[in-house]
Amino acid sequence: MQKGNIGVTTENIFPIIKKFLYSDHEIFLRELVSNAVDATQKLKTLAATGDFKGELGDLTVRVKVDKENGTITISDRGLGMTAEEIDKYINQIAFSGANDFLEKYKDDANAIIGHFGLGFYSAFMVAKTVDIVTLSYKEGAKAVKWSCDGSPEFTLEETEHSDRGTDIILHVDEDCKEFLEESRLQGLLTKYCHFLAVPVAFGKKKEWKDGKQVETDEDNLINDTCPIWTKKPSDLKEEDYKKFYRDLYPMADEPLFWIHLNVDYPFNLTGVLYFPKIKSNIDLQRNKIQLYCNQVYVTDSVEGIVPDFLTLLHGVIDSPDIPLNVSRSYLQSDSNVKKISTYITKKVSDRLQSIFKNDRKEFEEKWDDLKIFINYGMLTQEDFYEKASKFALFKDTDNKYYTFEEYQTLIKDNQTDKNGSLIYLYANNLDEQYTYIDAAKNKGYNVLLMDGQLDVPMINMLEQKFEKSHFTRVDSDIVDRLIVKEDQKGEELPHDKQEVLSSLFKGQMPKVKKTEFHVEAHALGENNAPIVITQAEYMRRMKDMASIQPGMSFYGEMPDMFNLVLNSDHRLIKQVLSDAETACAEKLVPVESEIAMLTLRRNELQKAQEGKKDEEIPTAEKDELSEVEKKIEAQKTEKENILNGYAAGNKVVHQLIDLALLQNNMLKGEALTNFVKRSVEMI
Repeated sequence: MQKGNIGVTTENIFPIIKKFLYSDHEIFLRELVSNAVDATQKLKTLAATGDFKGELGDLTVRVKVDKENGTITISDRGLGMTAEEIDKYINQIAFSGANDFLEKYKDDANAIIGHFGLGFYSAFMVAKTVDIVTLSYKEGAKAVKWSCDGSPEFTLEETEHSDRGTDIILHVDEDCKEFLEESRLQGLLTKYCHFLAVPVAFGKKKEWKDGKQVETDEDNLINDTCPIWTKKPSDLKEEDYKKFYRDLYPMADEPLFWIHLNVDYPFNLTGVLYFPKIKSNIDLQRNKIQLYCNQVYVTDSVEGIVPDFLTLLHGVIDSPDIPLNVSRSYLQSDSNVKKISTYITKKVSDRLQSIFKNDRKEFEEKWDDLKIFINYGMLTQEDFYEKASKFALFKDTDNKYYTFEEYQTLIKDNQTDKNGSLIYLYANNLDEQYTYIDAAKNKGYNVLLMDGQLDVPMINMLEQKFEKSHFTRVDSDIVDRLIVKEDQKGEELPHDKQEVLSSLFKGQMPKVKKTEFHVEAHALGENNAPIVITQAEYMRRMKDMASIQPGMSFYGEMPDMFNLVLNSDHRLIKQVLSDAETACAEKLVPVESEIAMLTLRRNELQKAQEGKKDEEIPTAEKDELSEVEKKIEAQKTEKENILNGYAAGNKVVHQLIDLALLQNNMLKGEALTNFVKRSVEMI
């Protein structure tokens, strides 16, 4: 028996393993099984080149657990090792070089990639003692056993081993007994080794017999050695892709499309990416792309490899050229990463362009699900916008689809305002905004449906991309002012009558938290609604942006501001105005007379002060002007109080206000109950 000192203390080597390499204990199984597969693959290569002339036989890597004895064994029939190779690969490189390793890489944990042998030592994350029993494939080789308990000491001795290959035996530590549970190991093997290129068996399959599970003679194989991404697309059918997707995501809906990646220059990359059906919160669907390195699972956090907007996709990417640290926990900075990201973006855009070109009907049918991917990509990646703008679609309220260019052609004749700007009208809720949509369509306008999660930022971006174009929500103003084609003409109410109407309705508006109403009167035509509630495009859009963009949160704190537009042409509004003027005449006449006299005096004083410097105006005149203005405001307040007092008892005023609020889903609680009672009484 040979005894030896590795030449480095456990205080040196194991903190490295735990801190920099394998802080996640479960990684040990991936590393050891991957090593076994690697040894098997190398033997297959030697056999193919004629350097190994023996029978390959069964090359299955086997994982066994012995809960009673507290061991996990990983066995392969690969290359095996001689005593000299154990000394070289296990003792000298991995441990003897640890002092140099510590010194060289103490400030750069990323630089440890490529240090052969370190993967094996992940075993000590869970084992108090590790044995290696191995027999080299080389003719005349003798079996040897290496043992180490994690201290600087090891033993190396000849032993018996009936077959070539290697057994790694882990004597599991007390605080890691969870890894002796079959279900735990089965889960880890499925996660990390599901697609390894050599068969991996975990014990035997079991079946129910006499009321209990018993082992059969059949291996419990946990991996698919030839996953779909390793095959040629020409050898695969549509059902093959769908089946693989179901295997990866058993509870998911059928995917929309998929893209088979296969490139070998200037880097190696294979994989299959799927477009899933998504309509909910973006973040719920991230981390569904699995990254593999030579069919060994690495991670499902692919930020940096896959462009941000494509992290919403599902599927698999496999590349030996993606630079990882030795524990494969995270990416290292490398030019290949950017090249891979660019390539994936191009493949995705080319695939979408191809589907759009070859089967537009199918593309349109799936647009509502695809939209979030494409919009997210156009918002976050300029080069993707340039490609996607050729096949991205607008959908209107009649469920018709248009490319950006097609839609511009459709509306340019009828939706260009007096300044030559193209006005894109849109709605985000067909039911709530039906009246506004209907009014716009009656004017010959087309209205887009923009009800997606990202449509608000998309609108902002498209206004910058499109020349002389503005997006306006269909309920942001009265229909005649949505697209102003010429200066306003027509008969409007005299200013004093507009003031009366405004006072009648403004004082009766409900008090809603963080909501303000501005009342105005306009001639909208006798056949249009008596009252229309609108919300200015700019402020509403800024508030919408505040909900998704933290830097604009101050807009979210501002009150909602609505315009209550009274249709002075409508018979009910005319009737309300006429009745109010008649009922309040006796009280209003002296007030209006006083306002007229005070206004005349104010005008005289202001005219007398025109052209004079402040110091040239007598104090008495300044004081009188100030006093007159106060009296005018007091009389106006009195006038408003008179009109408010009348309006408070006018059921028609309240009914008209409540109808407008109800149409905009703003009538709730007690106000809604009162409206129903009043409606019954009026009927």
